[in-house]
Amino acid sequence: MSQVNAAGVVVARSEDVPERGRVVVSVGGQEVGVFRLDGALYAYDNYCVHASGPVCQGVLMPRVLEALDDSKRSLGDVFSETDLHIVCPWHGYEYNVRTGEHPTEPGIRLRAYKVSEQDGEVVVEF
Repeated sequence: MSQVNAAGVVVARSEDVPERGRVVVSVGGQEVGVFRLDGALYAYDNYCVHASGPVCQGVLMPRVLEALDDSKRSLGDVFSETDLHIVCPWHGYEYNVRTGEHPTEPGIRLRAYKVSEQDGEVVVEF
């Protein structure tokens, strides 16, 4: 499903992108992943900046954090309750779904697109 309207390209129906889910589409040879998190939509090139892998097709998982006690001793790993990451299936590079940034290298980020919902459709601006 891709048709052009005044605001961009319709890439999916709203119900095709569930909460904490995604859809990956090809528009004119350009692959784009659209994600929904806390009701908001995010769209990125399906292209990992590390080694060109299909990042948007990777596992979605919470960011892994190290829990520390008051003396800064490790208590083990925990999952973030707010940061959802895309993990590239080729080499495990991670990106924050909300920002497209790599968690430790903010200069490394996915190419983002404006995305919106209009009349039950998901629209991406290229």
